[in-house]
Amino acid sequence: MNALAGKHIVLGLSGGVACYKAAELARLLIKAQATVQVVMTEAAEQFITAVTLQALTGRPVYGSQWDAREANNMAHINLSREADAVLIAPCSADFIARLAQGRADELLSLLCLARPSDRVPLLLAPAMNRQMWAHPATQRNLAQVQQDGATVLGVGHGDQACGETGDGRMLEAAEILEELAAFFAPKLLAGQQVLITAGPTFEAIDPVRGITNLSSGKMGFAIARAAREAGAEVTLVAGPVHLPTPRGVRRLDVVSAQNMLETVAGQAQAATVFIATAAVADWRPATSADHKIKKDGSGAVPALAFVENPDILATVAQSPRARSGQLYCVGFAAESENLLEHASAKRQRKGVPLLVGNIGPATFGQDDNALLLVDADGHRELPRASKVELARQLVAEIARRLRHTRAA
Repeated sequence: MNALAGKHIVLGLSGGVACYKAAELARLLIKAQATVQVVMTEAAEQFITAVTLQALTGRPVYGSQWDAREANNMAHINLSREADAVLIAPCSADFIARLAQGRADELLSLLCLARPSDRVPLLLAPAMNRQMWAHPATQRNLAQVQQDGATVLGVGHGDQACGETGDGRMLEAAEILEELAAFFAPKLLAGQQVLITAGPTFEAIDPVRGITNLSSGKMGFAIARAAREAGAEVTLVAGPVHLPTPRGVRRLDVVSAQNMLETVAGQAQAATVFIATAAVADWRPATSADHKIKKDGSGAVPALAFVENPDILATVAQSPRARSGQLYCVGFAAESENLLEHASAKRQRKGVPLLVGNIGPATFGQDDNALLLVDADGHRELPRASKVELARQLVAEIARRLRHTRAA
């Protein structure tokens, strides 16, 4: 399910301080089982050495169009024909201008011009000062290279090496890896609107205390990433967690179960798939104090009364759109024992076609997991793997079920 496994990536570096990020990007690409061939401009060699990148990729680095290591002296042809993609990271303002003009006076721009554009995509991760990024000439050149078929991954916002702050930073290595994985991933959910809940809820006792649980939100965030990779338009409704939003995913933050229900209800009208991974609190305090409840020294313990929280999954699963088949619902169950028994009962009680179970709390906050898929026909296990890999497998399974359900 790893879209980058076996891919041959030509990683091009143009001049800029962001070249230091290319070392981490090369490492991550190798870890994702891609083959990486580095090509550097003369300017890039002022910021990072070929020795570093050769050590990370295990392949010799190219920098000159006259490189005699190629028997036919045509590195620009040979390197581009082997590639599954050419990724320029960092891509400087100067190099964007070169691409827009069709320049071919050094190896990297020559390679980009010579690549078979019908089968070797060109992806750009720009990196420059905020004023250079905003300049009309740069934006005009970006529009031209996109019109010529290149994919521009966008830029980050923040502190820059020059001391200024704004747009123009190169994306972080992990973000570029995520974009590249999404680019290559099969678009199994193209055209689908996927709504996902993730993380815990927090039910206030007073302004500083509340009831919550150990859910980290990692599984839900991984599913959001995998659904976006699969071509879906993804909305992620997240409880209180400290996780970065997956690239290309729309995130709506909530706190309580009631907040989550209201937000989900508003978004579900446009969704075609609803995946409820959030660990919603079953109960909340009947009242929440306006001020912090103080100890008075008497040893008296405040009495808390509880009321049941709304059942978000059941509410959505019983909606007219879900019952008519317009909205496919998937539930999650985290159990501490008797997983199959409890997951099966929950599936029937909630009225969903697919229930995904896992054993907690051992998996809470971890990066790996194992899942049990339970439906009307029985159950099947997805063996232990990283949560991202499990998310991709689950998304593929949901896509298969959608095709089957809507073809029937």
